[in-house]
Amino acid sequence: MTIEYDDFAKVDVRVGRVLRAEVNDKARVPAYVLEVDFGPEIGVLASSAQLTVHYRPENLIGRLVLGVVNFPPKRIGGFKSECLVLGVPDAEGAVVLLAPERNVPIGGKMF
Repeated sequence: MTIEYDDFAKVDVRVGRVLRAEVNDKARVPAYVLEVDFGPEIGVLASSAQLTVHYRPENLIGRLVLGVVNFPPKRIGGFKSECLVLGVPDAEGAVVLLAPERNVPIGGKMF
């Protein structure tokens, strides 16, 4: 399926920095609750992320991530997720985070 550029442009993907990460005990699939700072324009948003195979909470704090910030909030495992932190599957299907290759300002918009 092909889309027009205008469709792609509707998805607001921003650079954020993980401020907090902890286990979401209520999730059916192992996940972390993240608080991600997307800069002054967007602010701090919460996300439920299935990152438990390759990442530990203490190693996520301070890390730059990419996230979709304009989806409506969604209830996941008793928690209101406000953004979608982006990743891709490894060969076994576990999530590997997408992130900038260099240190860039938080809040930067993908284009």
